[in-house]
Amino acid sequence: MTTAVLAHCSFCARPNTEVATLVSGPGVFICDGCVSLCASVIAGKPTSIAAVAPWEQELTLEEVLSRLSPVAAAGTQVQQNLTAWVRKARALGGTWTQIGTALGMTRQSAWERFSGED
Repeated sequence: MTTAVLAHCSFCARPNTEVATLVSGPGVFICDGCVSLCASVIAGKPTSIAAVAPWEQELTLEEVLSRLSPVAAAGTQVQQNLTAWVRKARALGGTWTQIGTALGMTRQSAWERFSGED
């Protein structure tokens, strides 16, 4: 029996079927391999390092272009997860007003974005 792909690591894009553990967060996932990489980076972190957003780093056009697809894929996964959570809220009896409030938008905006109706 084949295990279904439920989610992908938001960092390396490997599916849950290709990793030992996939930890979920609010709309994102991280695999055991990426956690290990993060732990080693943190353990070896220099004492003085400037915090710079990834898109503010000195990169070539080719490096920037190569990062667009993985960032877009992560964004798509987050949107799919958000839609699933909204559907769950609706299935539990949540109103569009409650969902809109939770998302910081109006009832109408929530309905337009997530109802699936045109």
